[in-house]
Amino acid sequence: MRTRRLDQGAVAVEYALLVGLIALAVISGVTALGLAVIDLFTSVEFP
Repeated sequence: MRTRRLDQGAVAVEYALLVGLIALAVISGVTALGLAVIDLFTSVEFP
């Protein structure tokens, strides 16, 4: 009974780490995309 509860705690920590890594990847990707869009708009010249 006790080992099962410890296993569930370990699984919860693993899921939390995975969610954190995925969130970090998404934030990094959105930031990079945002910077690319800003560069694109600042390089546009109007007639």
